[in-house]
Amino acid sequence: LAAYGYLGAFLISLIGNASVFLFLGAVLPLLAGIGVVLYPATGIPGPIIVGLVGGAGAAIGEITGYLLGFSGRAVVENNRRYNQLVGWMKRWGVIAIFLLSVVPFFFDIVAIAAGILRVPLWKFVLACWLGRTLLYVVVVLLTALGWEAVSPMLGW
Repeated sequence: LAAYGYLGAFLISLIGNASVFLFLGAVLPLLAGIGVVLYPATGIPGPIIVGLVGGAGAAIGEITGYLLGFSGRAVVENNRRYNQLVGWMKRWGVIAIFLLSVVPFFFDIVAIAAGILRVPLWKFVLACWLGRTLLYVVVVLLTALGWEAVSPMLGW
């Protein structure tokens, strides 16, 4: 992981978030692992930068779900959760996209709904980047700090 550093964080997040409906639960652990490897060398900025570039990769990757919805292929149209998300997005707009992007799971449905609702792409990407960056920074930073606290007890 250390060999790829920040580029690795970007690519892992990009690929993991570009895969619509294919849950890749390894994205957060891999990003956290990169943060742990970079933390001793860089201090706090390392995990924060991992979160920022991971958030950028996530926002770009989520465009695939957005385009799926924008193209009119409503794969999830009759899904109860989808209808609930559409209601939230109609009521709260981009704020709903931001808040839902902080949740690590099921964001593909949100991206599809944003495309169907024709949310401007730049607003979608910005809200997604901010939310995913917040999620990734918190997870990576807590993992790095936790690892720093636990590793001496393990003799590492």
